Amino acid sequence: MKKEELLKEILSYSKIILFFLLFASFINSKLIANAQVPTTSMETTIMKDSRIIINRLAYKASSPSRGDIVAFQCPDEDPDAIPLLKRIVALSGETVEGIGGKVYINGTELKESYLEKFVTDDFGPYTVPEDCYFMMGDNRENSWDSRYWQNKFVSKDAIIGKAEFEYYPEIKLLSD
Repeated sequence: MKKEELLKEILSYSKIILFFLLFASFINSKLIANAQVPTTSMETTIMKDSRIIINRLAYKASSPSRGDIVAFQCPDEDPDAIPLLKRIVALSGETVEGIGGKVYINGTELKESYLEKFVTDDFGPYTVPEDCYFMMGDNRENSWDSRYWQNKFVSKDAIIGKAEFEYYPEIKLLSD
């Protein structure tokens, strides 16, 4: 093979590789996020070191719902800090309170079928401001969440996206 043909071949492959790198970068920055769960705060729903896909477009046309598992920037930390992963427990305008290990929204007990263990910590009452959410981990004994933050609520703007599914170590949808 001549030198010119070899250079053309290398250039051709380089263009293809560059295109796919740019395409993958676009998808990862605008459409989805691939994340490894760093803590045990969402166990047993999502185990530590699990790999998940976060849908960055989930809330462009709709609002987050109670029970959604979302990735977000913690209101008490630097905006460049590692995002957190928690469940939305209370929505804008609602009053949330923990009494005897149970969570109450506007005085009504929240049914949480995803919890395996309840804790006896009391908190609140807190009224969630407009365009904000109250977050809690599923592993309530080991979750640094809205109950403990100085700024108790996560604004909609701080939400990166909705955790849609886990693909490692098992494949499962992350819905309640």
